[in-house]
Amino acid sequence: MTCKYFGLCASCTLYDKNYDEQLNYKIQREKNRFSNLTALDFDIIKSSERNFRNRVEFRVWWEKDEQNNKDILSYAMNDFNKEILKIDSCSIVSLNIANLMPKLLDELQKSMILSFRLFSIEFLVSSTSDMLVTLIYHKKLEDEWISLAKQIEQKFGIKIIGRSRKQKIVLSSDFINESLNINNQEFKFAYEENGFTQPNTDVNVQMIEWVLNNIEKSNKDLCELYCGGGNFTIALSKKFNKVLATEISKTSIKSALRNCALNNIENIDFIRMSSEEFVEALNEVRAFNRLKNIDLKSYDFDTIFMDPPRSGLDDTTRALAKNFENIIYISCNPETLHRDLQELLKTHKIVRFALFDQFAFTQHIESGVILKIKS
Repeated sequence: MTCKYFGLCASCTLYDKNYDEQLNYKIQREKNRFSNLTALDFDIIKSSERNFRNRVEFRVWWEKDEQNNKDILSYAMNDFNKEILKIDSCSIVSLNIANLMPKLLDELQKSMILSFRLFSIEFLVSSTSDMLVTLIYHKKLEDEWISLAKQIEQKFGIKIIGRSRKQKIVLSSDFINESLNINNQEFKFAYEENGFTQPNTDVNVQMIEWVLNNIEKSNKDLCELYCGGGNFTIALSKKFNKVLATEISKTSIKSALRNCALNNIENIDFIRMSSEEFVEALNEVRAFNRLKNIDLKSYDFDTIFMDPPRSGLDDTTRALAKNFENIIYISCNPETLHRDLQELLKTHKIVRFALFDQFAFTQHIESGVILKIKS
């Protein structure tokens, strides 16, 4: 892939390498990092080389055209000096987003009401071309804005949300509909605005399939921490008797419950609590009203699934994980994964290790590790 902003836009830091070169660079870096913990070959999940991002946010830079009394809008990113770089295209975003970007900007700058104090634009699109656009302002949005924004919705067949301080205006819907083919089975999802979703849909599907294809079907139960909107949970429920999944975000729990209903799945219980609180509940340290309809003693867990934030696992969660026969750990930060594995390997052994290239042309790589308890 080539992009006219390579070397200028700080988003793509590995611009000086072709895709195979940058992927090999990241693979070797992680092999060196984890060489003291495992000699296993890594399973490698590649990204498409271009148009792979289905979720993206751009700053908006606007300049006053005094002669014609209108705003001239540009999309903007940071350059390598953290200065504003005006752009008119982006090679890593999905084709649907790429095609909409210039057309949307043209429409917005036709009206001062739509363009004035517009700060940023977020795009979220599904593989079925359902598109949600969030316009974020540094001003209060009035009824006239709603009327004009609805016209843009209808013109482009998209969904628009307007945001400002203490304002969220949903014109038609605050989520998009997604359909993922996972191991030749269709799963439906509703991705909510301002909720976490995986930005690289193709790699996300392969991540889920990697987990499913490397674990055995169990007649016992799964415990999942940091479940988000049920991205892994929904498909994993087919492999276990019951699933108990936790998440701290109200938005994510709302999405998870909706996604569960969309797929007619009835063996998952979602609870809103942190991993630390869940450990306290399991150990009967204290009672939680959120668990009044959940009988923790009815679960017979043999597997724990964890997809923590960049900070990785805390001490109590690492200690909890050691009690499970099987551990599935998805990580967005190899540094904290390495730290956590040093502790988990005191009781478990690594049986599969994968690298998922969600963010091509950047230093970032995600990982997946499956561990079994030592006999």
